[in-house]
Amino acid sequence: MVKHIVMWKIKDGFNKDEIYEQIKEKVLSLREFIPEIKHIEVGRNITASINAYDVVLYSEFGSKEDLDTYLVHPEHVKVADFIKTVISDRKVVDYIV
Repeated sequence: MVKHIVMWKIKDGFNKDEIYEQIKEKVLSLREFIPEIKHIEVGRNITASINAYDVVLYSEFGSKEDLDTYLVHPEHVKVADFIKTVISDRKVVDYIV
């Protein structure tokens, strides 16, 4: 199993509540289009730390090949393109368990 974790900082000047809801809705909709997704969830940070990111994506895939399929899927690319317009920073970790 492959776990895929992404964290985003929302750009200053955006309403973080609204952007979080938009990201969450768009990301979770990917379940309808990409059968390789075994599990997916989106969460909002609740910690006031200056090191904290605003939004996190946690997802699971059966294999590295399934993750690769997800990453290039046209619906994922559409969502990623939207997210790029509203974030200032992104971190990602993929690992096998």
